[in-house]
Amino acid sequence: MKQHNCQNNDRLAVKMRSTNMSKRLRIVLAKVGLDGHDRGIKVVARALRDAGMEVIYAGLWQTPESVVRTVADEDADWLGLSILSGAHMTLVPRIMTLLREAGLEDVGVIVGGIIPESDYPKLKELGVARVFGPGTPMDEIVRFLRQHPRSHSSAEGAGKE
Repeated sequence: MKQHNCQNNDRLAVKMRSTNMSKRLRIVLAKVGLDGHDRGIKVVARALRDAGMEVIYAGLWQTPESVVRTVADEDADWLGLSILSGAHMTLVPRIMTLLREAGLEDVGVIVGGIIPESDYPKLKELGVARVFGPGTPMDEIVRFLRQHPRSHSSAEGAGKE
């Protein structure tokens, strides 16, 4: 009888883990283009992971096509791009177009890095939910993502804030 209870407890524990996992935000983080500085995105990845989010770090030197493919393959709720090279007004529009073409317009997009504030409105017009500049506290990013959960059945919160 004891083993039967243990098996029931194991099943319950697995069910609870899978339920909790299904509610975890999945975010793909990527460095797009020729930008090779990844310390900041790794700090963000760790902070999001420590906050209970599932983080998929795509790595350095990604193409827009490979990033969108990763978002689709990983069934991500969010895509976080880190761009320090100044190529954001070339790379982000391409990624947003590819997301739409892939039927992934429900995936939220955030951008961080060295982005002139004068470009923030242009990025938001493209559909970027939020731009985070250098020195943004990690809890601000975590709070934003938690306050704007995404799912493939609901695109609420897109482009706001």
